[in-house]
Amino acid sequence: MADRVFHALADGNRRAVVERLTTGPASVSELAAVLGVTVAATVQHLKVLQDSELVRSQKVGRVRTCQIDPAGLRNAEAWLQRQRTAWEHHLDRLQAVLDDEKKEME
Repeated sequence: MADRVFHALADGNRRAVVERLTTGPASVSELAAVLGVTVAATVQHLKVLQDSELVRSQKVGRVRTCQIDPAGLRNAEAWLQRQRTAWEHHLDRLQAVLDDEKKEME
């Protein structure tokens, strides 16, 4: 799932959609205006964002309204936390080795 989230966020237009939706729901037309692209192009971006669980939408009548879906953000956050924990462990081990070498040189 993290692959889909990071793939979706790799595109500047999709990041702009996510940033806009953090302020509240918006229609596809509103999002197209923010991006400065066609509604059809916006729908394609939204499909990628929905597949990655970053955005969800609801259609009422002829208007499709989109909003943030926290599930995708939680998946990305969990992956980043695992990476951070692993790197902190590696860096702690490196620091211990460097401290040992420093003591040996004294």
